[in-house]
Amino acid sequence: MSFTKTTEQDSNYNHLEKMSVSDLLKSINEEDKSVPLAVEKELPQIETLVQQIVSKLKQDGRLFYIGAGTSGRLGILDASECPPTFGVSHDLVIGLIAGGDSAIRKAVEFAEDSTTQGWKDLKEYHINPNDVVVGIAASGTTPYVISALEACNTNNIITGCITCNKNSPLSKVSKYPIEVVVGPEFVTGSSRMKAGTAQKLVLNMITTSTMIQLGHVKGNKMVDMQLSNNKLVDRGTKMIMNELNIPQKEAEALLNKYKNVRLAIKNYNNG
Repeated sequence: MSFTKTTEQDSNYNHLEKMSVSDLLKSINEEDKSVPLAVEKELPQIETLVQQIVSKLKQDGRLFYIGAGTSGRLGILDASECPPTFGVSHDLVIGLIAGGDSAIRKAVEFAEDSTTQGWKDLKEYHINPNDVVVGIAASGTTPYVISALEACNTNNIITGCITCNKNSPLSKVSKYPIEVVVGPEFVTGSSRMKAGTAQKLVLNMITTSTMIQLGHVKGNKMVDMQLSNNKLVDRGTKMIMNELNIPQKEAEALLNKYKNVRLAIKNYNNG
């Protein structure tokens, strides 16, 4: 099957520098509207990958995201938000980026071109067959990511990917590929735009559905969230009030005692 880099095709717009701010914003918004529809086409593939992730995490496995540039940063963002949102360990979902942590803020030249560093980075975490590794690359051609997944396959580790081109080299080495084809970017080749948005939407789906399946949501509430600021303490108090039908002061006392919404509700019911 042929491989076409739609993410590198010329923009549907030209002479952007001559556009007014209003026209720029309307045109970008118009392009962005197509992204959720592209994601929708991949729902069966996303579901299959999530099922694999849930199965492995129930067996004490971990989920790794690995990418370069924008893709790597998005993986790290999604991983870093799981502990405060769902109360899980920082070691459950792990994001890796070509060039290391310094590349989160500042691009590291040629880091994504390494064909050995990705696997080395994974081995630092004692990667094993209980884990799942998802490669993220808009183009689907990033050597750092492709080589890491190839090594995972050799070592009997489940692999998936999120890319925005069909039949890319990354998809071919992934056991569970997700290909969200968003077409040309508003600024030609700027995959931080529609491709980045698509990747973020898919990452939201993966971790949120996984954490719900693992029992970290009750009803529609984040009952295992970390109470790391006043806003979240207030939200937790209201959850307890609504769940137990008790006044605010009693809910506050329970939350202060148990430091966790789920535990507060459980111990109140058991008491």
